[in-house]
Order: sequence, then structure tokens, then C-alpha cells
Amino acid sequence: MNKHVIFWSITVGLGGMLFGLDVAVISGAELAIQKLWHLDSWTHGLAVATALYGTVVGAALGGIPADRYGRKQTLLWIGISFFVSSLGAALATDVNLFMLFRFLGGLGIGASSVVAPIYISEIAPPQHRGKLVISFQLNVVLGILLAYISNYLLQGGDDDWRYMLGMVAIPSLLFSFLILFTPETPQFLLLKRNDEAGALKVLTLADPDPEGTLKRIMDNAKAQIKIEHLFSKKFFTPLLLSFLFAFFNQMSGINAIIYYAPRIYELTGLGKESALLSTAGIGVANLLFTLMGWYFIDKIGRRILMYIGSVGYIISLGLIAYSFYQESYALVPIYIFMFIASHAIGQGSVIWVFISEIFPNSVRASGMAWGSLTHWLLAALVANFFPILTENFGGTFIFSLFGIMMVGQFFYVMFMMPETKGASLEDIEKQIIVH
Repeated sequence: MNKHVIFWSITVGLGGMLFGLDVAVISGAELAIQKLWHLDSWTHGLAVATALYGTVVGAALGGIPADRYGRKQTLLWIGISFFVSSLGAALATDVNLFMLFRFLGGLGIGASSVVAPIYISEIAPPQHRGKLVISFQLNVVLGILLAYISNYLLQGGDDDWRYMLGMVAIPSLLFSFLILFTPETPQFLLLKRNDEAGALKVLTLADPDPEGTLKRIMDNAKAQIKIEHLFSKKFFTPLLLSFLFAFFNQMSGINAIIYYAPRIYELTGLGKESALLSTAGIGVANLLFTLMGWYFIDKIGRRILMYIGSVGYIISLGLIAYSFYQESYALVPIYIFMFIASHAIGQGSVIWVFISEIFPNSVRASGMAWGSLTHWLLAALVANFFPILTENFGGTFIFSLFGIMMVGQFFYVMFMMPETKGASLEDIEKQIIVH
């Protein structure tokens, strides 16, 4: 792979690390803020989910500045929003101020989940696109692991949660600085700025056949002279595919486990320190199996990974539900590791790659926003209502429901999901879109 493309992809992928840090760091703080501000179940769930509601807005609107001001400029502002939100949440004096800054961080998460995969998919050569877009997901997973480890190391004292949240400011500054050294994508320069010379300059650094790639982008654009709107009959297939993909991602219960892992472990009888340490183990499993997904995604394809993940989900969630039913929790940590491994090699590895691939150039940013919006809206609802549902219905019900949903995902992969491995973005468009 080209050294420039690798550096640009890794840099943009660091936005995923901020994403993962911000998402998971709350797991070490959620019990502390509940006690500090005497929150009931509803307000507590809302305080935890506020960042996710921010991601809904960020995902819905993230494509707009990406198309208007560019992928690079938008990523720079995302880094700045992470910096401000992490410090603000760490210094919050009441729950309302805390939720305000967490919401701001959520805007950055939502926007980064749209813009970073778009950037990488547009800068990457087809044969390596899967690996490079997964660099974003790898960084998400790395961020989650770092959040869990820092939560464990920083525990102790009434204000430990403030340090947990505030440490996100450091990598936020690093990300914002490194983004200054990345170029704009050739698709944006050519299609949004009509800057053929600028696009060719970037392609010359990144592509073995810059003139051929430039011609392919231009020819594809000429076939779409009219302004196209995402929500039209023409784009029904990618809209449905991305909606269902994001729907099943969240209905696996992944964010319930990421956000409330220490609480789940404590329900099974582990003390606080052991729960936080076991939660760090989740981060390690997540990273290792995402690396496996990274290795295999361009070799065996997206669908095979999704089959593996779906079967693993069904087995692990069934075992967790049965453990709660039997009130026998000794093996629950192992089952949760199985669940995390299944997610990491399947949905976790594939989601941002697949959604960034299936929309045409003309509506890619808005299409990615649509998939991301679905993902984060459901994530917010799951995180918000998980404490209430477990309190009222128990673990057996909620984990059985997640397991049933993963049976649905298995059939989605079998009957609906196309394989996009190794194809150019323009060829994928011809495969999916009926002109």
C-alpha cells in the first residue's frame, strides 16, 4: 500500500479512537454521577445516553459540512469539539451541564462516524479499501480499550470520574494537529470544487494510475449531471440495506454491554474493582477480534464475516440469557467475551466499510449520514432504556430479545446483503443502483 494513503488513513482513523474513548469512558463514571447527583433510573439513563442523542444529530448533519466545506475541514472541527466536550464534562458542577457537554461530544462522535469512513473510502484503492476503512473501526476499538484501562487505573477517590472523562482532551488535540497534514479527497475536489488539478495532485501521491482513476470519477459524474436526492426510488436499495445493517448492529445489544459492562458484571456478583478489570478484558477481546476482521475482510469478504458474527451472537446471547434465567453467573464473563468477539469480527469490522461503499458518489455523504443516523438513534434508545428494562424485566428477557434479533440479522445476510469485496466504488454503484 502507498505510504501516503497509509498515513492519511491512520490519521483520519484516529478520529475513531476519540469516538471509542468518548463512548466507553462513561462506563467508569456512570455509577459515580448517579450517586453524586442522586439520579433516578430515568435521569441516570438520560445522562448516560445524552452523548448518543448528540451522535444522532451529528450523524444527521455530519454530511452537510463534509459536502460544503470538505472532509478535511469537517474532521478538524470534530477534533476540536471532542477537546471542548471532554474538558467541559469533566469540570461539570451539575447534571445539566454534564449532559450539555456530553451532547457536544456526541455531535463529534456522530459526525466522525460519517465523515471519517467517507474520507478513507474515497482515498483508498479498491483492493485495500476494506482494510483501510477498518482502520477507523480499529481505532474505535482501541479507544474503547484505552477508556477501560484508564478507568481502571484512575479509580479511587470521589472525583476519579472527572479524570476519566478529562483524559480524552489529550488525544483530541493530537488528532486536530495531525489532520492539518492530510489533503482533501480527490472526489470532493473534483465533484464539489471542480478542482481537477488539485484532485490529480492528490491522486498522483495516492494512486498507481492517477489519470485512469480521475477519468473514472469524471465519467461516473457525467452520467449523473442532474442533482440527485437521497430519498428517491432510485436509492431505495442502499437506503434499506444501510438501515437494516445499522438496525441489527444496535439490536445486538452491543452498546448496552459497552456502556454498562461494569454494572452487568456487578449484577453477576463481581466487586467494583473486579468488574472494571473484567471490563478491560472486553476491550482486549474487542481489539484482537477486530484485528482478525481487518486481516480477513479483503480476503474472504464482508458476508462471510457477517455470517461468523451472527452465529456467534446467537450462541453467546442465548447463553447469557440462560445464565440469568438459572441465576448462575459464573460463566457470564466468558459468554460476554464470546459476544464481544462475535461483534468485533462481524458487525464491528464490517458496518462502516459496507455503508461507506454502497452509496454512489453523488449521495455518499448523505447516505452515510442516513446509516449513521439510524445506528446512533437506536444506540441512544438502547442505552437510555437498558437500565429501565433490566430493572423491570430482568436480564433473561433483554438478552433473549437481543438473541432473537440476531437470528433476523443472519437471514438479512443470507438473503439481502451483497458482497462488495474488491470492487471499485463505481462498480458497486452499478451492481446496486438501477439507473
